[in-house]
Parts: sequence; C-alpha cells; structure tokens
Amino acid sequence: MTEMTNTIELATELTVAWLGNSNTRATTDDVPAFLQAMHQTLTKLEAPDAQPVEPEKEVEQHTPAVSVRKSLSSPDYIVSMIDGKPYRTLRRHLSSNGLTPEEYRERYNLKADYPMVAPTYSESRRAMAKTIGLGRKPRNTAADE
Repeated sequence: MTEMTNTIELATELTVAWLGNSNTRATTDDVPAFLQAMHQTLTKLEAPDAQPVEPEKEVEQHTPAVSVRKSLSSPDYIVSMIDGKPYRTLRRHLSSNGLTPEEYRERYNLKADYPMVAPTYSESRRAMAKTIGLGRKPRNTAADE
C-alpha cells in the first residue's frame, strides 16, 4: 500500500510542479488527464516488466457524407464519403486526408472491390493506353531474326 501511496504522492507532486510553471496553459480538463498520465508513467517505471495499462481507445465513428449508392451513382465521377464532393479518382483525395484506399474502405465498411476510379475515366485511360501501344508484346523486327 505504501508503494501505491508513494506513486500517487509523486504523481501529485509532479502535477503541482507542472501547474506551478508559468509557461503552462492548462484548463481544468487537462489537470486530471495529466495526473493520470503521470501516475501511469510512474507505475510503468516501477514495474517495467508488467504490461502497460492503457485506457481503452475510443473508436471514431465516421459518418459518410453520402450513401454508397449515391457515391457510385454517376459513371463520370465517384462522390467522396469524406466530404461529399465528386472526383474522377479518389487516390490523391484520400492521400491528402491521410488515408489509403484500404483504410477508406474499412472506415466506411465498403467491400474490397469498391472502385477508386470512375468508370468513364478508367475507360478513357484504357483507350489512350491502347492507342499508344501499352500492354502489347513487342513485335519481332528483322534485326532479331
């Protein structure tokens, strides 16, 4: 019991010292969180072999801006579930929001085959690639024979 009391007292002293610093700008909500963090840190330092006690992380609930059906309603664009704006391809939009396509699909419970590129845009890129000859095997030239 004295070890627990010493940990609590030490955490309290550290919190008081933190609040006594003239550069500390703390609200009333910050104080209990800081005290708890100090106590957890001190407990972890006393028993480094023990598993760290972490508070349960709150799972962020992300509400989609549009429904899945609405996001795929047009062949010319895909409507983002993050901001509800239309995009021909979602990859750059997702990376600017710090997401990968897999994380985006997971966040909004989308199927693994949910497209990241609008069908019309994909078809136009495909047609352009075919016209410039991408994807074909090289022809045999007279020099090769």
